[in-house]
Amino acid sequence: MSYREERRADQAAAADQAREDKRLMLEAQLKAKEIDAEQKRRDAELRAEQARKDADAKRRQEQADQKARDAKKAAKKAATAAKRAKLRCWLKANPATLFVAFVMVASIVPAVISQVAALMHGGVFVLLAALLASMLEGGAWAITFMGKQAEDAGRPTGKYRTGTWATAVIAAVIQFWHWSEIAPLWVACVFAGSSLFAIYIWDLKTHGSHGKTRAQRREAKARKDHEAARRKHHKEIAEQADRLKSAMPFGALDDELAFAAAWRIATGAEPAMSAELYAQATNATVQLGAAFELGEHVRPELLETGLKAAQFNPFREIAQTSTTQAGIGLYGSEGSAAKPPEKPSGDTPSGRSEEELKTLLPDALVAAAELVAEGKQISATGLAKKLQIRREDALKLRDRVIAERKLHVA
Repeated sequence: MSYREERRADQAAAADQAREDKRLMLEAQLKAKEIDAEQKRRDAELRAEQARKDADAKRRQEQADQKARDAKKAAKKAATAAKRAKLRCWLKANPATLFVAFVMVASIVPAVISQVAALMHGGVFVLLAALLASMLEGGAWAITFMGKQAEDAGRPTGKYRTGTWATAVIAAVIQFWHWSEIAPLWVACVFAGSSLFAIYIWDLKTHGSHGKTRAQRREAKARKDHEAARRKHHKEIAEQADRLKSAMPFGALDDELAFAAAWRIATGAEPAMSAELYAQATNATVQLGAAFELGEHVRPELLETGLKAAQFNPFREIAQTSTTQAGIGLYGSEGSAAKPPEKPSGDTPSGRSEEELKTLLPDALVAAAELVAEGKQISATGLAKKLQIRREDALKLRDRVIAERKLHVA
């Protein structure tokens, strides 16, 4: 290859390389522009998304604020309605208090004005007269309200009521003196009464409102009488209860707990009971059971006597009812005029022997105890059913069981 051809080839290669470099540079620039445009697009999308989020957040916040304002308004409206309803209920339930307040205002205002005029009539300077009038009328009400607080707290109110009425009487005297000189007597009485009437209405309305009611006073008297009777009937136990209370910290034991503890210490039993009372109750129960057993034991005689008496009784219906209630004539299984006793069967014409009955006696005692526990009488029929024996044998066992139980009770 000649030199020229090589040069042309080099120049062509250089031109190709230049074109390729330029192409690559243009592609790179285009790529950079695309990347930049894509980034700008993404940034715009992010800004738009953020703007939407901010707008949504702002809208939600505004909605929340609006709801909070609405809730606050509704709560305020409900509170106002509740206050009005409460006021209406109070006014409806306390009409006397409303009218008392009205009467008090209608009494106090003229009393203060008249008091100022009375003091000025006596030569007192107007400002000083106003202060003195406020001292008299206001002082009476200050003591009145202090007495009300003492009454609410359960403290004595005598000194407050005395002070209230003393101050009101002084104000009334000043009023009466002033108006009696310049007006008719009845006018003086009216203005003097204005210093007393409001106090009287208030005292009538509030005094004793927190005191004891009639029922509470009756209960207190009954409690006092009960305490006196307790100390009279159970003096030693009451004294022991006082010693227990003094031995314990103050307030640890009240009167009832202390007396109950002292009763248990003295008697060993629960309050109102003792060994003697338990013994008396037990003895009465045993005697009652023995009486029922005795009635069962003499049933044939009672039955025969009752039937004979019924023949001559003009009030047979009443007699029948009474004997039925007494337990006579109802025991068909035990034997009656309509049903004679069963005859022994041919297998055992004379029933069980004495030895056999003696052997059955422990079981008969157990059966009798079961009958008593069930609230039933110890009868031949009951024993026969319990022991599965003949009625004739049960009759003999019944007499022996009753005899054994009476011996045990004795």
